Amino acid sequence: MSVELTPAGPRLSCERPRRPDTPHAVLVEPALVGVCRSDLKEIGGRRPGPSQFGHELVGVVTRSSTPRLPVGSRVCLDPNVPLRRGTGFARRMWAGGEASALARALPPAPPGVGERRLVFAEPLACAAHCLTMTRRHLGTGDLRGARICVLGAGMAGVLIARLAEADGARVLLANRDRDRLAFLAERAALPSGGGTPLSEAPGGAYDVAVVATSFVLPGLLERALASVRRGGLVMLYGGTAPGDRLPGLACDLDRVRRSELAEPVVWQGRPALVGGSYGTTRADFEHALRALSDTPDGLGVERLVTAEVSLPELPATLRRLSEGRSFGKVLMRP
Repeated sequence: MSVELTPAGPRLSCERPRRPDTPHAVLVEPALVGVCRSDLKEIGGRRPGPSQFGHELVGVVTRSSTPRLPVGSRVCLDPNVPLRRGTGFARRMWAGGEASALARALPPAPPGVGERRLVFAEPLACAAHCLTMTRRHLGTGDLRGARICVLGAGMAGVLIARLAEADGARVLLANRDRDRLAFLAERAALPSGGGTPLSEAPGGAYDVAVVATSFVLPGLLERALASVRRGGLVMLYGGTAPGDRLPGLACDLDRVRRSELAEPVVWQGRPALVGGSYGTTRADFEHALRALSDTPDGLGVERLVTAEVSLPELPATLRRLSEGRSFGKVLMRP
């Protein structure tokens, strides 16, 4: 079988491929797709970089030109692997590229784990990567006992906090508004260190502060710098754009985040380290899938689901979510 990638998607043919480097293609039938904050950023034209629209999914391969992804395989999606694909917000998602890239982009879902848990694989892999880079920037292989403050109690912040706690860290989740913390408390989704309003987060007390909001805003970054001990690490996880800087801080925030650097800085006379986290790796997906499979209650991710909508209901749902505040995770079932 050979494949031609066209603007409308892959065209499959039963003819023998003429060249060994002919790209392959697969069709995936999404079973469940999560709405990510980055999807809403794309709708509003506020997300720089390549599109990842409709990327939090678990589905089944229904057609394939490569034996590395046989028909019937249940897979997740790593949108950071370069290939061509359609959106997961559809009844079928096509993806095309070299066989090795397709296999990396569509990691197998572990058997015996439900869809409502597996749909969190990609955001949890991002959280795992943030903690991987945290360990790397700190020069340690273990976060056990580390004091971590996560700023931002949206989905990213919650998953980073829950996974860091599972890895042995002592975690506090801080958020600007109390109602989001109350929502998480009602669903037993706060870390054991609890949650606090951002204005009440202790200063100078933490080894690591993670800025896990949608955007790394100046006020949040200032709060993160104030919350770490001397020489502590501030992790940039939230969105940045080229040229982003904090007045008084000698650091190119977007370059540090996207290049995953760690730069020594001085803020108000106190030394600190600013580090970046961007994307995921195969090891991060493996870490996330193990956590969803092996930890009690899969880190409690299913308690974060607030609604499940159909594909015809999705446009209105995306519009509503992009126009106002929302809590928890909304899922789309085609």
